[in-house]
Amino acid sequence: MSAETPARPPSVDALARSLRSSGLPHPILVDIARAAIADGDVESAAARAEEFRRTLLTPIVNATGVLLHTNLGRAPVAHAQPARAQTVEFDLATGQRGSRQRAVGQLFARLCGAEDAIVVNNNASAVLLVLAALAAGRDVAVSRGESVEIGGAFRVPEVMEQSGARLLDVGTTNRTRLADYERALVRPGADVALVMKVHPSNYRVEGFVEDTSVAELATLDVPVVADIGSGLLDASVPWLQGAPPAWLHGEPAAVQSIAAGADIITFSGDKLLGGPQAGIVAGRRELVQRCAKHPLARALRCGGLVLAALQETALAYLDGRAATDVAFWRMAGTSVDQLRRRAEQIVADAGIGRVVDTEALPGAGSAPGVTMPSVGIALDGDVLDRLRAGDPPVIARTRDGMTTLDLRSVDPSDDPIVTAALDGLSNA
Repeated sequence: MSAETPARPPSVDALARSLRSSGLPHPILVDIARAAIADGDVESAAARAEEFRRTLLTPIVNATGVLLHTNLGRAPVAHAQPARAQTVEFDLATGQRGSRQRAVGQLFARLCGAEDAIVVNNNASAVLLVLAALAAGRDVAVSRGESVEIGGAFRVPEVMEQSGARLLDVGTTNRTRLADYERALVRPGADVALVMKVHPSNYRVEGFVEDTSVAELATLDVPVVADIGSGLLDASVPWLQGAPPAWLHGEPAAVQSIAAGADIITFSGDKLLGGPQAGIVAGRRELVQRCAKHPLARALRCGGLVLAALQETALAYLDGRAATDVAFWRMAGTSVDQLRRRAEQIVADAGIGRVVDTEALPGAGSAPGVTMPSVGIALDGDVLDRLRAGDPPVIARTRDGMTTLDLRSVDPSDDPIVTAALDGLSNA
């Protein structure tokens, strides 16, 4: 009896066409089909297509309880605009070329109580631009306790080096007084252009500590730059009803920093501000304009999509709509009773899980070391992989052999998705 003739593999094009239900473009499917055939593993083509699809940017449900989750894009922002030209650098009054910074800059200047403001693509860029424009070739005095590293290996000393400024360490790791800065300014050989105060946004030092306030630093004879980081506009949070939430205690804010005498402040757009990724530079007009005219400003500028989203975010604050229209503040402002009712409904509908009290986090280095009360749904065992495999994926957290879905970071409109995900677990 002769051996059976091995079946011929399908053509690359035929195999690629059989994968159309993945939703991937045909050229990508051709690459996947070719690789599967070359490996002698035609049966894996569909799994390979799914694996590739899941490497693309994918909408998810954030049930981690971290409202500003850096890995999940920080502040969730809803923004849409027509495919139409807009006045990014066009002055409607004169018909001539205008400033990219004017529209959004004037809004943030108003929100911060500053003379002027500009925006760049993130807060690291804002710090880099300020140092390059105002202190290149000169010293910048920074407390040793604020010479920090934050996420993504962003280190203040290294950013300062790239800007051309020189770091001048002041004080000690845990205690820095005004007198330390005063001595630094008159140190032999020192040429201090700025004093910079950096918010150590991702950690907190407690115990035998002391730092110097912006108001104290403002008594010095050099400009004060305050990198407040997280983007809280006003410590009194006038867009919320009632007193400021306890978890915001001690968080530096733009309005108060400017009022205390900071000449320049920098902060993120996608943290407590609740907008798209951006960096805002606000303060004295003369200093802000020096930053705007520096060659780096063009390399670090935002595009029209980000500018439009930032404008909508700023207008929401100015119109008093931030509590409802800015997703972060909507999540942060949800009452525990509301969260509990939602959790009870989901558990009842899915027939799985139990309602538990949890502690949510602002996230993204904002308000380090503090939490906010929340409510979640607990499941026995680690089911993160199964939740993540859903469509859309649900991202939760696990600890001590238990999976928890925290509802403070879940928009109520996504509750049916959470219900379906849990229902799928019970029926698997």
